[in-house]
Amino acid sequence: MLADGVQGLRWLVAPASLEAVHAFFPDPWHKSRHHKRRLVSPETCALVADRLRPGGLFRVATDWEDYALAMREVLDASSLTNIHDGWAPRFDERPMTKYEARGIAAGRAVYDLCYRR
Repeated sequence: MLADGVQGLRWLVAPASLEAVHAFFPDPWHKSRHHKRRLVSPETCALVADRLRPGGLFRVATDWEDYALAMREVLDASSLTNIHDGWAPRFDERPMTKYEARGIAAGRAVYDLCYRR
């Protein structure tokens, strides 16, 4: 199915039915006026929390430090709990995306976060 991920979560996924949600290298929307388009937002975090089973995990990763800090701020203010003291280690099962490879090639660090419902 080809669908917007957030709309898919909202309309196609039952509450408390997911073991995990992964958002690896979402668009950072660099310009300030576009920050409202960022995937990791208070509204999306609330939706993800609702769709996760108790104990379910929300994993995110980015290679843009400012977005990583913004994601951590949003997630820390959500009902989810960071399972690490700060940044998470790289999720072993996370495939190397072209965005991650480009970031590493450009010398950027990769920031992973993992939060539990």
